[in-house]
Amino acid sequence: MREIFYRLSLAVLPPAYVLLSRLWFSTCRLTIRDKHFIDEAQEHGAVIVPFWHYSLFYIFYHVSRYPAVALISASRDGEYIARIAQRLDFETIRGSSNRQGVQALKKLLKAMRAGKHVGIVADGSQGPARRLQPGTVFLASKTGAPILPMVWATEKFKVFKSWDRTVLPMPFSRIILRYGEPVFVPAGLDPQGLEEHRHALEQNMNNLYTLVWSEFGREQHDEGPGEVDS
Repeated sequence: MREIFYRLSLAVLPPAYVLLSRLWFSTCRLTIRDKHFIDEAQEHGAVIVPFWHYSLFYIFYHVSRYPAVALISASRDGEYIARIAQRLDFETIRGSSNRQGVQALKKLLKAMRAGKHVGIVADGSQGPARRLQPGTVFLASKTGAPILPMVWATEKFKVFKSWDRTVLPMPFSRIILRYGEPVFVPAGLDPQGLEEHRHALEQNMNNLYTLVWSEFGREQHDEGPGEVDS
């Protein structure tokens, strides 16, 4: 019975979510900071775009205008996200640090060598929240592609009681999305070099995170007044 419910929900929920999200997010007022960094990054060909897991709801809607490959967890829950991504015209590759990780990286390398942009949940499918997993830096080191960090914040939102405290912007709310300066990683990094660049990129993304949420008077999204908690 549980398997039947799972299969039925996979058939119903992703298309319903895509339709609802397009209506929902179209009411929001978007401001983009440092949009010129997109053009700078794309001058070098394929681009790696990391983002924090908490921001997943709005990210898919926003970046659906840019053809890309999305790395999505190979878990059963990840199947919902994969089907949503496919309906938003993303090519999907399944894998994570815990499941099918090596095969997924090989597929990502192949996609990037074909000139395709790649979106990666930087803190992975299980966290810890806003702690960068090494895959983004490893992929950049292997391909020479620039990393284009992306973060967003909003004034009115719902916070879910998940490990990452996922955020859902409320209709008609203001959203500020900020791009970071493209980051280049040297080729052939050893484990120490990989960790150094991983840590530097993590700090970079968290600095951008703090900066964008400070525009709404917050230090971080899951503390303080303003959110509608679930």
